[in-house]
Amino acid sequence: MQQMEAARVVVEDAHRQHMEALRQLEENRTTAPAFGPEPRRAVREWSLEDFLKHHPVKFDGKACPDAADQWLKDLERIFYAKMCPAKNRLAFIVYMLTREAEHWWISMKFIMEEMGEPLTWEAFRGRFLSEYFPNSVRYAKEVEFLQLTQGGKSVTKYAEKFKHLSRFYTLPLDEEWRCHKFENGLCGDIRLMVAPFSIKDFTTLVEKARVMEKMKREVERQCPQ
Repeated sequence: MQQMEAARVVVEDAHRQHMEALRQLEENRTTAPAFGPEPRRAVREWSLEDFLKHHPVKFDGKACPDAADQWLKDLERIFYAKMCPAKNRLAFIVYMLTREAEHWWISMKFIMEEMGEPLTWEAFRGRFLSEYFPNSVRYAKEVEFLQLTQGGKSVTKYAEKFKHLSRFYTLPLDEEWRCHKFENGLCGDIRLMVAPFSIKDFTTLVEKARVMEKMKREVERQCPQ
């Protein structure tokens, strides 16, 4: 019983500290001087309300690794597109943690403080990926990409899988190599129809493969074996 009460106190204290940090960010934004010499245009301070206007979703820690990685990327897209200051990002993203993920961060924050590690956005990002999208998963995705072929999938489904897995490939992906890899993974007859065009634009290659797949099906319907 005492352990449960102690855990409750820790969670409540963490909530209190976090809300105080958010309140301080809001005060800094509203009390910043509106006038005065500015050598260059300053980026407007972000508030929690500004962030929530973009409808970020909560993260409870139960998502699969792919979903966890995508969740982080979705929030980063908001940060980068709206030029959210780095000092605000940690407070905002921690606000979106709930349930297991919230308890994970409370424990991780305690460990980092004990080790003297600074509580920065970059540190959070590294710890989050280690926990919810570890290198073992990333490497497995890379291997899956290298071994990917069309198989029994349609060209559209093959292209979707190809694009999804290609983001886990650790080496630079130039357009020509990307097209070569995709073309080599196509089914034999579709690959033979596409290859003579020597297409080096990925979008064009996918569309041409779709057209050839459609033509192949129409021929097979008209000339059943």
